[in-house]
Amino acid sequence: MDAIPLPFYEVVPLEEIGAGVYGLRILFVNVFAISSGSGWTLVDTGLYLSAGKIKHWAENHFGKGTKPQAIILTHGHFDHVGAIKDLLEDWNVPVYAHAAEFPYLTGHEKYPPPDPSVGGGLMAVMSPLYPRTSADLAGKVTALPQDGTVPTLPGWQWLHTPGHAPGHISLWDPADKVLLPGDAFCTTKQESFLAVAKQKPELHGPPSYYTPDWDSARESVNRLSKLCPRTIAPSHGLPMCGDEVADQLVRLAINFDHFALPDHGKYVHKTESAVSA
Repeated sequence: MDAIPLPFYEVVPLEEIGAGVYGLRILFVNVFAISSGSGWTLVDTGLYLSAGKIKHWAENHFGKGTKPQAIILTHGHFDHVGAIKDLLEDWNVPVYAHAAEFPYLTGHEKYPPPDPSVGGGLMAVMSPLYPRTSADLAGKVTALPQDGTVPTLPGWQWLHTPGHAPGHISLWDPADKVLLPGDAFCTTKQESFLAVAKQKPELHGPPSYYTPDWDSARESVNRLSKLCPRTIAPSHGLPMCGDEVADQLVRLAINFDHFALPDHGKYVHKTESAVSA
């Protein structure tokens, strides 16, 4: 798989992504806080044992003793829900996710096995060691409204973007053209530990070792490309902002099989056109 390079001048500081949007990198995954004026909302909770770091970071932005109005989960993979139980012990706030993630978020099902055969680096090789279970949030998680609104964030929308996970969502602010795509696509080669460490700004598809539905993943990137975002802040990689971002996202969508689809893998079913691309 090739990558779509993005200019370094389009890199946005993780701490100051846009108006009221802040990010925190925890090892290889990002969490976000979005201010609504009357409060703020946490998007994902990172890795296990990250609760203290997240609370300290939130207090730096929103004041001592602060807590969010809610937690929004883009999906339930281990690196997005790791600290949620510890955070809820202190905060006791609503948690929202797509209903299709509920079987995993309530302990009823495990995610499909990861696929180390996709290659690309150490992160993929190590994927069989990653937990397939999510946080058990039975009785604590509520389905996002079907109309696409986000309860605590007026003006923001959630979009169902499956492929990487059945109930994966992305968050979109049409006023400022800010897109939080979760793991629908990345701005780093997430399969490679070295690439994750260097954080070279370039567009990639979703983390391939943990994406079981490539047809849906392709459709999700295509849907997001039609938004023409000016700022993108994925869960893996650096936030990007600028006029070229929308064009390069369209390029990723059009050439998804070339830039995102692995050459092989247990969940990969390449068409003849994809092989010849």
